[in-house]
Amino acid sequence: LAYGIDKKDEAIVAVYDLGGGTFDISILKLKDGIFEVLATNGDTHLGGDDLDNRLITLIIDELQRGGGKSVARDPAVFQAIRKGVIKAKHDLSDSDRALIDMDLGAERGPYRRELTRDEFDGLIADLVERTLGPCKQALKDADLNPEQIDEVVMVGGSTRIPLVRGRVKELFKREPHIELNPDEVVALGAAIQADVLAGGRRDLLLLDVTPLSLGIETMGGVVAKIINRNSTIPASAAEMFTTRVDNQTGNDVHVLQGEREMVEDCRSLARFTLKGIPPQPAGFPRIEVRFLIDANGILTVSARDLRTGQEHSIEVKPSYGLTDEQIEKMLIDSFEFAEEDIRKRQLIEARNEAETVMRAAERALAEHAQGLIDDDERTGIRRALDDLRQAAGGDDHQLIREKTKVLDDASQHLAEIIMDSALVAALKDRKASEVAEG
Repeated sequence: LAYGIDKKDEAIVAVYDLGGGTFDISILKLKDGIFEVLATNGDTHLGGDDLDNRLITLIIDELQRGGGKSVARDPAVFQAIRKGVIKAKHDLSDSDRALIDMDLGAERGPYRRELTRDEFDGLIADLVERTLGPCKQALKDADLNPEQIDEVVMVGGSTRIPLVRGRVKELFKREPHIELNPDEVVALGAAIQADVLAGGRRDLLLLDVTPLSLGIETMGGVVAKIINRNSTIPASAAEMFTTRVDNQTGNDVHVLQGEREMVEDCRSLARFTLKGIPPQPAGFPRIEVRFLIDANGILTVSARDLRTGQEHSIEVKPSYGLTDEQIEKMLIDSFEFAEEDIRKRQLIEARNEAETVMRAAERALAEHAQGLIDDDERTGIRRALDDLRQAAGGDDHQLIREKTKVLDDASQHLAEIIMDSALVAALKDRKASEVAEG
């Protein structure tokens, strides 16, 4: 109500939270009492304490130039400096100048120094700038630009600093809201959410998002993401998979969490096996893997053979045992190693496709080629097979795909002949009326 959001049918709100030890940014969509989190980001190693430390370091360096006992090793002096700079920081939120006036004990005596807002801004400018990177990433994840943000809410004591408010205003191109006490607003929100969960308020609903992607392991140790990071909770998604080898009667499902492309770089959540799959050639069974995250953050993973109806499922809480620091590291690693991860994935997927085509061509040659194609065609397929097998042993995914296409083209005529022969055999001795009914 304080922000006039109730006057709008819908609003996109950015919540900029610079607390004592961490920084968080959330982009929310508000409509008809529903608070939908579109994206979140932040820095778990950046907060108001880091701003204080810049001032503390400034004072300690000035005192150390006079020689004598190390200030950092004197707890009483260090605490006096800390209290003095925090007071000066608070004063600079309302004034252009602040006086640091401290008694550093009998050995050092009084210390007085004037600190200007410009000097303070110069000390902390790079730290404030660090908060804007997560803001830009959150906007990108939400598929929004700054002009689409209707309101910006400032949370946390450090958002009283004029430089912070100014840089946030520049980024989002609007005045941030500072009406509520930034130290109390989180407690107010927690109290409202507690009332909602207790059933006291029924006109509000918070829709959270998944902090990391969820998926399963596929051939070659590659991760197939099923629910992507920043998906709104509750969420549901499904993908179709199949078997890897002929006559496979069970399918292992390895549930993973993370942003990297390879299993070894993601977090393992659970494993189970779908049993009772009828023996069939590799690639024939149709297995649906479904992920469902409820409002409590509980993930249910189910695997179902669409032909037999055989199903198995498991429940897991993805956020259990995962700290904000670990989530942040997983996200940073995904950006840092993105190019390398994509190369690995492209190579593995190219090899997997090559293996499938080679297996099909070898089976066709062994079981059906005799009498269906001439020696020249058979030799051409063999040559393409050897070339692809050699390429698959290398690291050039583009070459593997090129050789895969060559083998696919070389064996296409044989595949068509085999298909025609199978149709003739299936229709042999059947009447036209029976074929029509079938």
